[in-house]
Amino acid sequence: MKKLLAVDGWNIVRRLYEASDESGEAARVERTVRYALSTFSKLLACHRPTHVLAAFDAAAPTWRHALHPAYRQSRTPTPVALQSALPMAREKLAAMGVHTICIAGVEADDVIATVVLRWLQEKRGDAVVVSTGKDLHALVAHGAMLWDHFKSEWHDAQWVEAKFGVPPALLPDLFALVGDVPDGIPGVTKIGLKTAARLLQSYGSVDGVMAGAGILKDALGERLRKEREQLALSQQLVALKTDVRLGVTWNTLSYTGSL
Repeated sequence: MKKLLAVDGWNIVRRLYEASDESGEAARVERTVRYALSTFSKLLACHRPTHVLAAFDAAAPTWRHALHPAYRQSRTPTPVALQSALPMAREKLAAMGVHTICIAGVEADDVIATVVLRWLQEKRGDAVVVSTGKDLHALVAHGAMLWDHFKSEWHDAQWVEAKFGVPPALLPDLFALVGDVPDGIPGVTKIGLKTAARLLQSYGSVDGVMAGAGILKDALGERLRKEREQLALSQQLVALKTDVRLGVTWNTLSYTGSL
């Protein structure tokens, strides 16, 4: 059975960088890269893929910034030293047999979503996504398995529903309603996870929620009607792009180390 391992490389690197207790920046970056490479070795040994890729975010702006200039505006910029170390890290990953992808204008999530959906649609085998990012959990609805390396746990449909209150297929609608302050995604004012989940459980989708908003005579209904355009923008921003031109073939992503 073939298996695709799609790793959110930037997610791994950033988590390790934030967890580092080194006092000097150079030492912190060196340790981050060293631990990231070790993490990849462990992932390859654990999951034994036949195909593998590591996706990294390119420098902004992306198509989301073009759609909404405030997107991720309040996020802390990537430290220059860490950004400068990524090309070397990618070279070392290539030496390990891991193909890395970093495409201008799109995020790692979009790259992973495109590859994983194509793999599953062609019925090539299992697909394992390695990330702690919430947006990629939507791929569970299509048959992908999500692995949280830092907690050593699988996130399946049952986990998603217990965590967010809705099945994986409704995660984009949930995130659009709630929004994301650090990412500059507006959502709908004063709608949190519990309220958003309750609305989706009742109406089935954002479209259903908006169709029913006219009969909601309370403040919630008023906000939904008033912020309709804001919600539509949020839907676009949280949607994973699944048609990224990758410039790779399955042979490119073939990993022989596990065979």
